[in-house]
Amino acid sequence: METGEVLKMRGICKYFPGVNALQNVDFTLRSGEIHALMGENGAGKSTLIKVLTGVYVKDGGTILIRKNTSDAAGEAEFEEAHIRSPQDAQNSGISTVYQEIALCPNLSVAENMFIGRSGAFTNWADMNKKTGELLKSLDIPATPRQQLGSCSIAVQQMVAIARAVDMKCRVLILDEPTSSLDEQEVEKLFKLMRDLKEKGVGIIFVTHFLDQVYEVCDRITVLRDGTLVGEYVIEDLPRVKLVSKMLGKDLDDMSDIKSESDVGAVDRNTTPVLEAVNLVSNAGIKPFDFTIYKGEVNGFTGLLGSGRSECVRAIFGADKVLGGKVLINGQRVRIKKPIDAMKHGIGYLPEDRKKDGIVADLSVRDNIILALQVMKGFFRPFSKAKAEQMAQEYIKLLDVKTASSDTPIGQLSGGNQQKVILARWLLTNPDFLILDEPTRGIDIGTKIEIQKLALKLAAEGKSVTFISSEIDEMLRTCSRLIVMRDRKVVGELNGDELTRNKVMATIAGGEEK
Repeated sequence: METGEVLKMRGICKYFPGVNALQNVDFTLRSGEIHALMGENGAGKSTLIKVLTGVYVKDGGTILIRKNTSDAAGEAEFEEAHIRSPQDAQNSGISTVYQEIALCPNLSVAENMFIGRSGAFTNWADMNKKTGELLKSLDIPATPRQQLGSCSIAVQQMVAIARAVDMKCRVLILDEPTSSLDEQEVEKLFKLMRDLKEKGVGIIFVTHFLDQVYEVCDRITVLRDGTLVGEYVIEDLPRVKLVSKMLGKDLDDMSDIKSESDVGAVDRNTTPVLEAVNLVSNAGIKPFDFTIYKGEVNGFTGLLGSGRSECVRAIFGADKVLGGKVLINGQRVRIKKPIDAMKHGIGYLPEDRKKDGIVADLSVRDNIILALQVMKGFFRPFSKAKAEQMAQEYIKLLDVKTASSDTPIGQLSGGNQQKVILARWLLTNPDFLILDEPTRGIDIGTKIEIQKLALKLAAEGKSVTFISSEIDEMLRTCSRLIVMRDRKVVGELNGDELTRNKVMATIAGGEEK
């Protein structure tokens, strides 16, 4: 088996307008290792991978690939790789398997294995034979003539990996390969990864699942805000330290943070406003329980990909619910889609305002009244005067900076777009409001306004669930935190437990709840 370094990235820089996406980042991969690339959203992981695979052209630094030969002293020789396209990366022995499988499900496994390669279809018998041998050598449960679409997602992932390996890749990048797999399928994929490791392939593993990192990886590189935090042997980096390095907080230096606002006492002897029991959806979260009381601000916390958003999407009916039950004020209800939740007094500000929130071409006014109009029915439209009156009320209440209510919302800043989506849900007068990353990507002043608004709503008797990647923000806003890791609830914290230390320790190693 080949050993030693196979890839060296040194001083990699990548700039976008107004953003230093990568700043002098180093990364080293050895042959025959599985190396985790870790970091929160916006840390630079995807940008580094795209530079390495030729999707982006780097603005600075060098990429060195080990030659297949050594010098007279037996030292490995490296050559600079000029990667300006995915084809350049492939020619350098670098292959990537993405979360979304880029194969053809209507073709056979063998056809997918050889598609796009020169002379691949000149001998069908030979193609099927070679595919069969490769599948057998990697212990992949598929046959050459089997239609790829008939295979499970896990097997399709394995076929994509086998194709990359057969094209003589020496560096294999697996970008979130387990996000759509169940536990048994993940184990099969890990076996394949270990087999490739034994054959000398260097594997870069990008994932948000901490358990999987510690199960299969040898080393970890952590990025944060486009910079290199460090490279670590897995045994030298306990989970809680990994979490602190990803979030940029040193546990040893942290002091407890007390809530800056008095959320007020919540009477938990009353009937919950909403209760979910063993709720599970098609988004892959484990069955979970959830309660919220009148006047309470609680929250889901955990690393990106932990299942925070999937839990609230299940509650709101935005993802298909596969099991469990929901009770509102003690009465069982059926929430199959968002309109059901809305009719039961639930509002939901989604995590991705660009994709799931704003309708960019519509005016500020039309975006504000949208949810209420859906509840009323589009065949019973509000008059222009009534719509304008409602819009102006919330533009003033939330201090939305816009030239007029007729301005397309797509022309507003991110913070003002977020205020408009908040206005949309406040207009429906919900009893329970879910705010998923309501302050992401907006200025500090608007962040504080939104935090204060959540507390004000609770003081008025509303119930609010607040989700944020910023632990300090959660501690300032919430009186109870539900902690998520690897798509399951691993703890619930309140009272004196609401400290940054305790939250991060629970994220890193809490027991399943």
